[in-house]
Amino acid sequence: MPLKPQRIEVVLETVLESIALAEEVGLSVAAAAGFDEDDQYKIGLAVHEGVMNAFQYGNEQQRERKIHVLFELFSNKMVINVTDQGTGFRLEDVPDPRTDENMLGDSGRGVLLMRTFMDEFDVQALQGGGAEVIMTKRYRAPNNSQAM
Repeated sequence: MPLKPQRIEVVLETVLESIALAEEVGLSVAAAAGFDEDDQYKIGLAVHEGVMNAFQYGNEQQRERKIHVLFELFSNKMVINVTDQGTGFRLEDVPDPRTDENMLGDSGRGVLLMRTFMDEFDVQALQGGGAEVIMTKRYRAPNNSQAM
């Protein structure tokens, strides 16, 4: 990878089809960046969940609002930002779906998946409104034992 990060930005309409499109773009970028199939799957699913949350909760399915997805490729990692135009949220307010009282609830699963599949995960509230989900996946160290 070059010293300066490569950036790929996608602006999506708030429509259901944008979720699958964003996932496909994420899979393609991850493959082109050299991630193995396992990590490609994890990245694709994390992008799917991030855009699904932006569609459903952030933009509240309002088509005129946009979803921005930014992929940044660095020499050691890929950083993905998913931004919506909603009211924003605080990560600490998202229920943990693993607890008994939230097991049958309908929120928190996407955040849990993104946290599990990515190496770093954070959410920031934007000044003008909206939320920005920031996810990082680092490249794995090459396995030299296979070279023997």
